[in-house]
Amino acid sequence: MSESITGEQYALSAGPYQAVITESGASLRELTHEGRPLVLSHGADEPAPAAFGHLLIPWPNRIDHGRYDYGGAAHQLDISEPARDCAIHGLARWAPWRAAEHEPGRVRLTHRLLATAGYPFRLDLEAEYTLDAADGLHVRVTARNAGAATAPYGHGAHPYLTVGEPIDACTVTLGADRYVPVDERMIPSGPSLDVTGTKYDLRAGPVLSDRRIDTAFADLNRDGDGRVWATLSGGGRTVRLWADEAHPWMMIYTADNAPAPREGLGVEPMTCPPNAFATGEGVIDLKPGAEYTGAYGIVAGS
Repeated sequence: MSESITGEQYALSAGPYQAVITESGASLRELTHEGRPLVLSHGADEPAPAAFGHLLIPWPNRIDHGRYDYGGAAHQLDISEPARDCAIHGLARWAPWRAAEHEPGRVRLTHRLLATAGYPFRLDLEAEYTLDAADGLHVRVTARNAGAATAPYGHGAHPYLTVGEPIDACTVTLGADRYVPVDERMIPSGPSLDVTGTKYDLRAGPVLSDRRIDTAFADLNRDGDGRVWATLSGGGRTVRLWADEAHPWMMIYTADNAPAPREGLGVEPMTCPPNAFATGEGVIDLKPGAEYTGAYGIVAGS
């Protein structure tokens, strides 16, 4: 039997939770609770559409024209989103990742990101997925600079939450006080703005209705454990995503241009905002030998 085009499929199970992680990109392909999906999934022989479940390394979202200056040098990345003339979602999401450990409820994958013309740095990457019967999915991403020069770094993740019905009738809650305005090419057009009185105010859990959102949020409200929470509820079901303090930004995307429009909600924890390499905002200066790590998770609610 031939291997799937997304490579090895690493199945995880713990109590009512099951997940599948792919060799391709160390991506979250499936996550279910009591057999019902918590994220939009795709087939093992289908490349992840619309970045379903991808890890976004070494930058999330877009870099305007793929150009940035760093360390006294100008860099030009390949344009991976030609329609908007941008480099999008990093360099590792289609690469093969190797499983260093695989247990029934846990898998740890690694990838060595070698230098390219537009990113002349070397990173050793690790993604660890753990399922817990009570607490659901826990994902930790770690990057170590294995090169000789300080590297610009950021990461994010791109799951689409689902409660099994279109999101228009669902409520969406995100404790975020500010949002990042963008231009027609989805590049930030100015400083972050107060969400009060706008369609971007999700703090009280409004019904999504016809709101179209593809926006980064900042000034995130956190609980006593330092976690920010995003919640999608509808049809008697709830799914929640949390992110730790390594992620000061959260992207919300109503999936208007996804293969199944508005069937799920993109909730993307990020260490930096869109176009960060070009502006410098939120970029992590990862020194030789240094590591940066961050975690997020997804759990079913009542």
